[in-house]
Amino acid sequence: MYELEVNGRIHQVDVDADTPLLWVLRDELGLTGTKYGCGVAACGACTIHIDGNPICSCVTPVSVGVGRRITTIEGLRSQIAAAVQAAWEELDVVQCGYCQSGQIMSAVALLEKKPRPDDADIDVAMGGNLCRCATYQRIRAAIHLAATRLAEPRA
Repeated sequence: MYELEVNGRIHQVDVDADTPLLWVLRDELGLTGTKYGCGVAACGACTIHIDGNPICSCVTPVSVGVGRRITTIEGLRSQIAAAVQAAWEELDVVQCGYCQSGQIMSAVALLEKKPRPDDADIDVAMGGNLCRCATYQRIRAAIHLAATRLAEPRA
């Protein structure tokens, strides 16, 4: 039995220690926003945050999450997350949408660590996230837009 803090709530799960967090989130907790893409940490569709750091949940065993703060796309509640999601919508980033929860999770983690990223920063931070629809230019523009909006003085 494992106790996990996911999106601010404590959950008990009875799974094997090597069960990937992806399957615990989706199958045990019903949090289906985190997607299965490749199963080998090559596409980023399964990106979640552990203690604020983006990780691929498809290759991360449940035991790694014990005693740590796990956040999925369903649990994003920060000002940065809201800015990223608004920019995504405003710039029509999403095409098919399958990879977008992972893309957003990586973008939020980037802006939490580097509020004013340049293109090179974005390329590095988003390098583990693939988009079969090739919306990379819109993703980059949305990250810049979110960063700009977050830097604007509040009225």
